[in-house]
Amino acid sequence: KQVESLYPRPGWVELDPEVLWSQFIGVIKEAVQAAGLHMRQIAGLGISTQRGTFITWHKRTGKPFHNFISWQDLRSAELVNSWNNSLLLKVIHVIFTVLHFLTGNDRYLAPSFLTFSTHQASMKLSWVFKNIHEAEEAAKKNNCCFGTVDTWLLYRLTKGSVYATDYSNASSTGIFEPFTKCWNPTLCNLLSIPVSIYPPVRDTSFNFGSTDSEIFGVPIPIMAVVADQQSAMFGECCFHPGDVKLTMGTGGFWNVNTGEHLFAARGSLYPLIGWKIGEEVVYLTEGSISDVGTAIKWALDIELVNNVDETAEMAQSTADSQGVCFIPGFQVSGDDPYSCASFMGLKPSTNRNHLVRAILESVAFRNKLLYDIIVKKVHIPLRTIRADGGVSNNSFVMQMTSDLINKKIEKPANTEMSSLGAAFLAGLASGFWTDKKQLKKLRQIEAMFEPQKDSEEYRPAMDAWLQAMKHSPH
Repeated sequence: KQVESLYPRPGWVELDPEVLWSQFIGVIKEAVQAAGLHMRQIAGLGISTQRGTFITWHKRTGKPFHNFISWQDLRSAELVNSWNNSLLLKVIHVIFTVLHFLTGNDRYLAPSFLTFSTHQASMKLSWVFKNIHEAEEAAKKNNCCFGTVDTWLLYRLTKGSVYATDYSNASSTGIFEPFTKCWNPTLCNLLSIPVSIYPPVRDTSFNFGSTDSEIFGVPIPIMAVVADQQSAMFGECCFHPGDVKLTMGTGGFWNVNTGEHLFAARGSLYPLIGWKIGEEVVYLTEGSISDVGTAIKWALDIELVNNVDETAEMAQSTADSQGVCFIPGFQVSGDDPYSCASFMGLKPSTNRNHLVRAILESVAFRNKLLYDIIVKKVHIPLRTIRADGGVSNNSFVMQMTSDLINKKIEKPANTEMSSLGAAFLAGLASGFWTDKKQLKKLRQIEAMFEPQKDSEEYRPAMDAWLQAMKHSPH
């Protein structure tokens, strides 16, 4: 179920914590009922949640100081731009570039090109302590709690007895240092965020405690907490260095398993902790694109299409987009928080099929750009590529992406990988499964997309799209 977003001001995106909580509980009860089970039969609960969305609340009363502030929220846009253009950040870049050069230690690499994004929690949290007096006062008395969605749900499920997050969620906030595996005190000092507000960080597959028995009638062990993209990676069984996962949902996320090595790359890629299970820590490199499912949903909302299932057929019904290009921008990027979506190249002969094809082509073209960056910057051989998310059901996007990158792409029978990953991690922690080999045997591949056209055949259309992208900001 989708929790409806609230838009209290232009650019602000929030979620009501009580609505989120009630829908979360409702979905669990519905799922158990649909499976023909009773709550007492549940061996463990795994929770996969959206990243970057957070809330703060009073430690003693449990009362929130504000609604959840979504990862899509733009209230920090001016702060982000101000910091990214500041002299202080340039000085930080120079210091850490020199340290990296002298020591060769990769932990100095990420700070050497640190930039802030509106997607991260860091700047929005700084905004909270500048603008919400109650949160600031509570923090001074060590009475303020910070939590991403997982932490809030854990807190509510246990009636306040468990306050924690896991490494995958923590590393997605922009405030947690993946090299040292701790909350970044230097960054907190820079942004005037109290260090006392952060929850303890636990393993991803871990016994977090049990739900309060009043909620489901019986206590249920909470055996895993994981961020959605990392969870999808685990659900796809991308356990080996070089395994690649492509999730195409609201946005698009390319993740590469880099094993025990944390790769920091300047520009479009950023390092994350995938999961921590006991002594095993697996790192990922991630790149993201906006307006994948968002653009298709928009086409549905304005009745450009009757249902999303027909979009692939509409795109295939025409040889090309007749020069029409779709420029993404509904979900504002971290690079340009003021960009907007547009079509270019419209003609009197342009029809619905051309517009739909242009939208789908923009997804495949951006997949190609991001894949090329990954190949160039991630210095490990890439292995399997596995796709999931609702847009992976679109055969046009999948085939065109396979053609453009000249690689096979697997699509599983079940494309909702975030929930499966959480189940896998909870099952391992509870002893339902004993090792990852058993999980691999459960994988079901529904389709394999192999290159059918030379990528050069798309060159004129992609060149036109790249030119349109250059012109769009002006």
